[in-house]
Amino acid sequence: MTLTLEWMEWTVPTAIFCSTIILMVIAMTIWQTISPSLERRGFLPIPTTPGDRLFIGILGSAYLFFAWIGLTHFALWILLVVVVCWIIVVMVWG
Repeated sequence: MTLTLEWMEWTVPTAIFCSTIILMVIAMTIWQTISPSLERRGFLPIPTTPGDRLFIGILGSAYLFFAWIGLTHFALWILLVVVVCWIIVVMVWG
């Protein structure tokens, strides 16, 4: 019996997506290191910091992507607009 490994194929959109998330996390880390912020309450039911809201926004975006792909046949660029708006709403008012 032989062991074979399947590797993920990195396409340009995949690389851009992963790089964007990594850069957002790095930027948030630098921002919060230089200027720490206090927790606040928005429409989310818990007090959150900007880092918490970024995490919630990214996690929510992943769920939106899964639901979009599984439940609709619409183009993904439409979802990209929805996801960017979702992250902005969570970051500003969350």
